[in-house]
Amino acid sequence: MTGANDLSQVRDVDVIVHPGKQQLSDAIAARLLTAIADAQSQQDVVHISLTGGSLGSDLWASMAALPARSAVDWSRVELWWGDERYLPAGDQDRNDVQNDGAGLASLPLDQTRVHRVPGPDESQSAESSATAYGEAVRAADAGAFDVMILGVGPDGHIASLFPGHPAQLSTGAIAVAVHDSPKPPPDRVSLTFEALRRSREVWFIVAGSDKAKAVANGVAGAGPQVSSAAQVKGEERTLWLVDAEAAEHLESSFTG
Repeated sequence: MTGANDLSQVRDVDVIVHPGKQQLSDAIAARLLTAIADAQSQQDVVHISLTGGSLGSDLWASMAALPARSAVDWSRVELWWGDERYLPAGDQDRNDVQNDGAGLASLPLDQTRVHRVPGPDESQSAESSATAYGEAVRAADAGAFDVMILGVGPDGHIASLFPGHPAQLSTGAIAVAVHDSPKPPPDRVSLTFEALRRSREVWFIVAGSDKAKAVANGVAGAGPQVSSAAQVKGEERTLWLVDAEAAEHLESSFTG
């Protein structure tokens, strides 16, 4: 990928740095397209988990602009979200709505394979929503997600699992309700660490200097009180896809 700096095999993860956010978004879209096409050559259905945030949506704008997107049979792609804000369907603050608006909705997806987290218009509580979402994962017999895409917050959170938050401690479940989130809205539904780790490949996608410290902590393997990102790795590969600004503090994490 033109302009990318491959800092591979650093602390058992791969790190690839792109010059800017747009180049990063375009590169993620191209990489995802290739990953889906390769997986479809070996299996019937491909399971991809998406993320919110500006970059999580930008990649779908980049994807919609790729002529090669037709190389994928989108009707055989199962889509999930690593987390969702506990808001009604169609709310503009939901991750799925933002992804749809950026370009995801333009793809010829089988909507029965697009798994949206139930909001308060469909469930009695965030707990019941988490239970329903976990059951949907089980019913789909995902086994392992083929690609888990995760954004990383400036505080090191991934999905809706914030460093030091009680939701990090959930075990034995696929999804969990999150209350008193440090970032609004306070109520959310998130896949657990256990579910996130059940992924063949985990991609952390990060842009911006405000997240540079979080990237360094995540790559360096900081503890759960500092970095939720560092607690999750893919079964086959863990990949950090970042722009130059987000990579500002990486050098110190490589040495030390």
